[in-house]
Amino acid sequence: MSVRDLIPWSRNNGDQVPSLLREDNRDPFLSLHREVNRLFDDVFRGFGSGLPSLRGASGFGAGWPSVEISDTDKDIKVTAEIPGLEEKDIEVFLNDGVLTLKGEKRSETEDKEKQFSERYYGRFERRIPLGAEVKEDQVDATFKNGVLTVSLPKTDKAQSQVKRISIKS
Repeated sequence: MSVRDLIPWSRNNGDQVPSLLREDNRDPFLSLHREVNRLFDDVFRGFGSGLPSLRGASGFGAGWPSVEISDTDKDIKVTAEIPGLEEKDIEVFLNDGVLTLKGEKRSETEDKEKQFSERYYGRFERRIPLGAEVKEDQVDATFKNGVLTVSLPKTDKAQSQVKRISIKS
């Protein structure tokens, strides 16, 4: 079987494009299908203008700030990139095994004549379930150059619950 046999074009008509793809024979349902696909493509591509339903109420992305989590036998370390904010603009909470990062990014100017902006302003909140018991009195948070680092040492009980499983061939 050749690749040419897989093409849905008529062999009798040579290389003619099938009637479904020709502009002069548009099926209204096919046209609707194309428009809906185009709409979804634009939405999931970001589409530039504000779509609060996808970015959350604050206008920030659903996963903002971006975080990196490392989980070792002894501790959990959460690093969040929060550029453009200062230490006073950020709050860190630990409640019932969930680390919460909250804050607000404010506009530096009240320029009413601004024509276009891709910068985001507003409140954000990111909740990260930890999955292990931590020593709440020893949690440490530092903020430097737009990077927040939270170190959460695990309890002795959580450390002892880690069990290595050997892999057999």
